[in-house]
Amino acid sequence: MKINAVTKIETAAWLIMAAAMLYVLNYNLLPGLLAGLLVFELVHIISPYIAKKFPGLGYFSKVIAIGLLAAFIVGLLTLVVLGLIAFFKSNSGSLTNLIGKMAQIIEDSRSILPDWIDSRLPADAVVLQQMVTEWLRNNASSLQFLGKEAGRYVAHMIIAMIVGGMLALREVMTEDHYKPFAKAMAQRVKLFGCAFRNIVFAQVRISTINTVFTGTYLAIILPSVGVDLPFVKTMVMITFIIGLLPVVGNLISNAVIVIVSMSHSLGVALGSLLFLVIIHKFEYFLNARIVGGKIRANAWELLIAMVLMEAAFGIAGVVAAPIYYAYIKSELRERELI
Repeated sequence: MKINAVTKIETAAWLIMAAAMLYVLNYNLLPGLLAGLLVFELVHIISPYIAKKFPGLGYFSKVIAIGLLAAFIVGLLTLVVLGLIAFFKSNSGSLTNLIGKMAQIIEDSRSILPDWIDSRLPADAVVLQQMVTEWLRNNASSLQFLGKEAGRYVAHMIIAMIVGGMLALREVMTEDHYKPFAKAMAQRVKLFGCAFRNIVFAQVRISTINTVFTGTYLAIILPSVGVDLPFVKTMVMITFIIGLLPVVGNLISNAVIVIVSMSHSLGVALGSLLFLVIIHKFEYFLNARIVGGKIRANAWELLIAMVLMEAAFGIAGVVAAPIYYAYIKSELRERELI
């Protein structure tokens, strides 16, 4: 099989793209990148419906319509981000309170746990809190948006969303005739945007389905049999947000729910575990069908990529890994190497 020769222009474009991807991770710009890409892709997805719905729109009317769409999307996403930050800082949704509650549940549940489980748990609540604190400290750069640096990260995201909206408006309204290097860079950016769209929007569908089932279990099924768990809203929110991470997110949210279920009884914890394992198997199937189908990758491929990226870049690496991996595969597929 003949492989087309790589030009110097393509090599330069790849090197610049690789440097940009590393820069984003090293300087904590991932939230801004994802926010900008989200607005860019949403405008591109919705704008054709505007053109189809109002075929008689003139050029300037179309510009105004798509501009208003971009502004609406930016405003809505900004409110969502601010709302999530406010929720997780409130007393009812506080992550700190949830972690403290989980530590206390583990301490109080030792007497009913089998020895083989008890031997693998932290010695007491203080040790668990110390472990969590150490983990948070090691990943502080990626979690600052929940703390005192919230304003800075929100500002990055808002600016990036505005830029994403402006670029989407320009892309929709104009047709550029690129020079060779600009064309090569535009192709890299297009492939990266497609990787983002394939991973994120597919994972949003999976996480939404998973959250609906989990929320039904926590807020309807358990209360109907007389079991009222604390932090239900927080756990549902965590299920959706953490569930945006393929495979790993589901495991993290499941662990939180099972531990909190132990506050009622071991039987409820085992019931929660059984229910969540079934949902996890269902999500694994969805992951293979939806995400795997989009980028032609198995769940184990994404998991390996996430482990390697976490070791190198912490939490930001875990979030970026599926998108970066999908982009790299699309580049290789473009060259017919895989």
